[in-house]
Amino acid sequence: MKYVTQNTLDLFHSDHLVRICAPMVRYSKLAFRTLVRKYDCDLCYTPMIIAADFVKSVKARDSEFTTNQGDRPLIVQFAAKEAQVLADAASLVSPFASGIDLNCGCPQRWAMAEGYGACLINNPELVSDMVKQVRNQVGDPGFTISIKIRIHADISRTVDLCRKAEAAGVSWITVHGRTHDERHQPVHYDAIKSIKESLSIPVVANGDVKSLKEAENIREITGADGVMAARGLLANPAMFAGYEETPLACIQDWIDITLEHGTPFTCLHHHLIYMMERITSKQEKRVFNVLSSTSAVLDYLRDHYGIQ
Repeated sequence: MKYVTQNTLDLFHSDHLVRICAPMVRYSKLAFRTLVRKYDCDLCYTPMIIAADFVKSVKARDSEFTTNQGDRPLIVQFAAKEAQVLADAASLVSPFASGIDLNCGCPQRWAMAEGYGACLINNPELVSDMVKQVRNQVGDPGFTISIKIRIHADISRTVDLCRKAEAAGVSWITVHGRTHDERHQPVHYDAIKSIKESLSIPVVANGDVKSLKEAENIREITGADGVMAARGLLANPAMFAGYEETPLACIQDWIDITLEHGTPFTCLHHHLIYMMERITSKQEKRVFNVLSSTSAVLDYLRDHYGIQ
């Protein structure tokens, strides 16, 4: 069954700030995407999937990629280093997703050692080839191909990479405003601004987005067409709807969604630990964070917060 979707690029063709849930290993799965969509998130990414494993293994496809008709628009993010492998992975998901994204930003040692992630920003020709191959192989003109990058210390190299990707037919570029070896240093919003001013395609800003107000400020500073959040949404899935901290209604929604989806306890619990960080005391955390079953969590939420 093919899931029909609007062209995701249409989201960027208005004055509306496009609000995006980042790809997050273990976390940006179907249940969480369902939750953030209820709170004004416009576009969601899957966790990063290794394209070669996805193409080779039915088991990998079944475990790594789950969606439904309400899960739109949806971008499937792949780690890849060969154009044909990425194009084959894109072909497999194209009936069920709005587009794919190539990870050119993961700074983890294992990814870079394998030739994935942030090391790709140093190989603009390969990135361009991968974009072209997906474009050639996936016939649907509405299917998007985007890239998510980190920046170089020399921003002119990043601008060159982005211009080459644009010429190859990339739909938009998400820029995490840090170099591959920066973790908690301030985000270089000036670099994102320079990239945006150098391109005619949409640019999404990523890095340290903790509230809707911050997202709007980042757009003002950079001129970006969209803002992508990761940890900010984990801590407050209702962030894009303007809430400063997770409302109880959002916690109730999470419980309802996870019970409906049959979400494993560890995932259900980890998300709640993030979501309740700002609204629980140290004493409450000591109790809640070591609960070990769904029934114990449900009892705790009912007794302390009136959540059924």
